[in-house]
Amino acid sequence: MLGLKLATDPRWVNIVETNIEEILTDHAWCEQKAASNAISIISLNSEHEELVTDLLALAKEELEHFQLVHDLIKSRGFKLGRERKDSYVNELFKFMNKGGSRQQSLVDRLLFSAMIEARSCERFKLLSEKISDPELSKFYNDLMVSEAGHYTTFIGYARKYGDNSDVNKRWKEWIDHEAIVIQNYGKEETIHG
Repeated sequence: MLGLKLATDPRWVNIVETNIEEILTDHAWCEQKAASNAISIISLNSEHEELVTDLLALAKEELEHFQLVHDLIKSRGFKLGRERKDSYVNELFKFMNKGGSRQQSLVDRLLFSAMIEARSCERFKLLSEKISDPELSKFYNDLMVSEAGHYTTFIGYARKYGDNSDVNKRWKEWIDHEAIVIQNYGKEETIHG
């Protein structure tokens, strides 16, 4: 379904397990950034009523996930650390088309968002299957399902607002680019690292 070209090396989970506090802090901030991204798309495209409605729900869900991760951090006696830079997302951001019409910019922003959700979903699936902590395994399985829904929302709206053949072509470019970018990641105890 996700179409990712390069799967995360399962040994990444071993790295994650060396510092659960770090992965949870990074994850919490990823959820906050995902909510902010949805709100930013709404701010720039408020004329699309259906998009606004669905992305408001998505942003609310991302903030709920932020709270769930924060609650998990507290329950384990950890502290929410400072916000982390997400180099993976920053590299993808540079690939976004900066020119073109507002409509083309919207479609590419939606594809950018779908790409991040796809990789997050893939990472959550891997964590749910391989992490030795049963609580975290269930937690990431539940969130994986939600991330898949977010991916579907973004890719669906990209197809709705763009020409289908252009969107499919551009999505393939995103998939190909992400395969190159992700080769440099999977070595740190962060969601995309």
